[in-house]
Amino acid sequence: MQALSLAGDFPANLASFLECCHAQGQTRPTPLLLRYRTGDYNCLHQDLYGDVVFPFQVIVGLSRPGEEFTGGELLLTEQRPRAQSMGPALRLEQGEAVAITTRYRPVEGARGYYRTTMRHGVSPILSGERYTLGLIFHDAA
Repeated sequence: MQALSLAGDFPANLASFLECCHAQGQTRPTPLLLRYRTGDYNCLHQDLYGDVVFPFQVIVGLSRPGEEFTGGELLLTEQRPRAQSMGPALRLEQGEAVAITTRYRPVEGARGYYRTTMRHGVSPILSGERYTLGLIFHDAA
């Protein structure tokens, strides 16, 4: 947060952080159990549900790729200033988790750090069903 020049004074535990969310009217829990079927996908987005945002979230693969579904890669894009967007496609195995940034990522440039905007989504499911768990630590308005 310091590298991004953003306020980043977060409480030491989740319960205290959720109190901050609730004080701002963000009272709806945000953990997600997601099911995608053949043909489903998720457009690139950010999980921002109010002014209070935790900088990281976790995505856990619950299904077996290649056995229970095909396709359905986790897509990550990074939009750098004055440059084309880019990003990897990740195949999460069952039980694997990835921590991603919720909004921005600091990138070191010639004159210090700058912000890149990050988005995530899911490529189309080609067959079967894909389940994932999304852990977003801030509550929603």
